[in-house]
Amino acid sequence: MVNAVRARLYRAMEKGSSGKEKLSTINRILVVLVLTSLVLLALETEPDIEGQTQSFLRILNVTIVVIFAIEYGLRLWVAGENPEYRGLMGRLKYASTLYAVADLAAFLPELLLMIFAADKVNPQVLAVLKAFRLFRLFKLARFIPAFNLLGDALRKAGSQLLTSLFLALVLVYVSAVALYLIEGKIQPEAFGSIPRAIWWAIATLTTVGYGDVYPITPLGRVAASCIALAGIGLVALPAGVFASAFSDVIREESEKRAEEKAREKLTGLEDDDDNTPA
Repeated sequence: MVNAVRARLYRAMEKGSSGKEKLSTINRILVVLVLTSLVLLALETEPDIEGQTQSFLRILNVTIVVIFAIEYGLRLWVAGENPEYRGLMGRLKYASTLYAVADLAAFLPELLLMIFAADKVNPQVLAVLKAFRLFRLFKLARFIPAFNLLGDALRKAGSQLLTSLFLALVLVYVSAVALYLIEGKIQPEAFGSIPRAIWWAIATLTTVGYGDVYPITPLGRVAASCIALAGIGLVALPAGVFASAFSDVIREESEKRAEEKAREKLTGLEDDDDNTPA
């Protein structure tokens, strides 16, 4: 009886374990709770919300935290349905996976806070602990295929993105050195050292351009113009690399699904032929 309940819960909680890609009712509820908790995180920072509304938000948050704690315990229990996570060592292995660690971080800090020291914690520390709710985004990554596609695209373009990052760092440093040599003595507060000039280089190369620091000499402006133009390519390079990788991943996923559908259709036709009387 217990094993049957655990197997049924496993199929309901682990996406794809039942052979269906659609989310189960339990997982749909969890997605709604994750989104609700993120909305609560934003509302709790609004000082104009007080009184009964504030009490309602607090009760709702406590309910969500308790539900996520129960969910974590259930996932740890039903993980044994997977042969890889059976037994004590298997459960420990499951508990060390990325999703399990994220599930734990998503509720444990706030749960401990509610139990032991809700009224004694420094407001800044309290805000940091509440920010652990962001780990609940990993729950969405478990349920929504788009997050997996993003991860696959990042892995596919990893080496190219690292190369782009290295080129960006080189360009930032070279730009900072150039402006230090040109404007350092004229504007010592802004360009008097390479570390100071790096702030301007980052703001310019990322096309943010705050305007709080800028060169005033003709040579400095010419150099800044060249650096700003280089910044356009700097931003476009990793964006293009990632867009290409993401497009490849989507195409591969579509081809994989098409092959699976064709295989299922072919299998169905073969079964019909086998059942046809001679």
